[in-house]
Amino acid sequence: MRLNSEDRAVLDRIARDGGRIIDRAVAWCAVNSGSRHFEGLERQRRILLDAAAVLPAAPIDIPLSASREITAEGRESEFHHPPSLAVIVRPEAPVQVVLTGHYDTVYPQTSPFQVVRTRPDGALHGPGIADMKGGISVMLAALEAFEGCPDAANVGYRLLLSPDEEIGSIASGPVLARFAREGHVGLTYEPALADGALASARKGSGNFHIVVRGRAAHAGRDFAAGRNAVIGAARMAEKLHALNGQRDGVTVNVARIDGGAPLNMVPDVAVVRFNVRFPEAEAATWFEAEVARIVAEAGEDLHAHLHGMITRGAKPFNAAQQRLFGAVKDVGALLGQDIAWKPSGGVCEGNNLFASGLPNVDTLGVRGGDIHSEAEHAWPESFVERAQLSALILMKLASGEIDARAIHSAMETH
Repeated sequence: MRLNSEDRAVLDRIARDGGRIIDRAVAWCAVNSGSRHFEGLERQRRILLDAAAVLPAAPIDIPLSASREITAEGRESEFHHPPSLAVIVRPEAPVQVVLTGHYDTVYPQTSPFQVVRTRPDGALHGPGIADMKGGISVMLAALEAFEGCPDAANVGYRLLLSPDEEIGSIASGPVLARFAREGHVGLTYEPALADGALASARKGSGNFHIVVRGRAAHAGRDFAAGRNAVIGAARMAEKLHALNGQRDGVTVNVARIDGGAPLNMVPDVAVVRFNVRFPEAEAATWFEAEVARIVAEAGEDLHAHLHGMITRGAKPFNAAQQRLFGAVKDVGALLGQDIAWKPSGGVCEGNNLFASGLPNVDTLGVRGGDIHSEAEHAWPESFVERAQLSALILMKLASGEIDARAIHSAMETH
């Protein structure tokens, strides 16, 4: 694998475009697109429609179904999402790449963290600058430059930007699965790990809610007739927490208990909310059986009902992944970038793609850190670095120096 004059021309174009790649990400961060802020998400989606219009095919909306949520009162409600945005270019080409990202952030509409500033050390500090509006800008810059490559016709791609990744991709998950089945390799633009490494193996994840129902009663006149749902929920929470350490790599985080009543009333409803992380499918099966047992043992005169699901399967570092990461490392070496990787307990759309048979690298976004906090930041020089890395990966896929079909075949034989 080597750099030729055509490669250098594309890389030089990205270098000259560095200021624009950064500036538009900074501007996008001023649009609050928290996962539950529908109007902000809609505004961000329209901006991205315009930004993606530079690509050879017109961007389109993919409507998403409403997702189901459990309220603090234990009732089901519907949550509606804006569409995913897609661009499908050259679907007839011999090599097919799926590129994904998300335009939602973890910061709600009421968050005081709303704009990007430059820190004294030069880092860009702002909401979504790393996770992942910076990554989307890098993705689009790489694709726009790649279209100037003489071999571009050999690669087709499906780009998908979704509004719900930070809440588990519940609505966009079926679309991710459908796109994954059409590709040979996937590229996703989550930020790199804090030290600049890529994420290799990832655990799987699921979000669950147990609605516990008891019997309301006056706390003074008729206390014995009550059945306290909060106490039942607390006992279940203890049993869930006790699963930690029972199976290697499985962690259960009891995050919240909703419920309660006036102090003179025995509460009749409570909701336990928890997340699980697991290293492989067998561990997920074990966990689900344990949760079913805990729910079945709700207690005398209490009724419990489980909601939620495994939202992302585990993503082991199998032979296909190793081969793809090795190719990315070789591309990085051509650019003077030392590409390393290590496992992560976090999850992302890369898990969804892998579950549908698509080998992928899911941390091709900017270098930064402290994501999901008001210290989130990104290093400005990484915008050009990462856009060049992605563009060169695409060019080597187009030239055949990275054999996408062989990588995908290794996935199929796993």
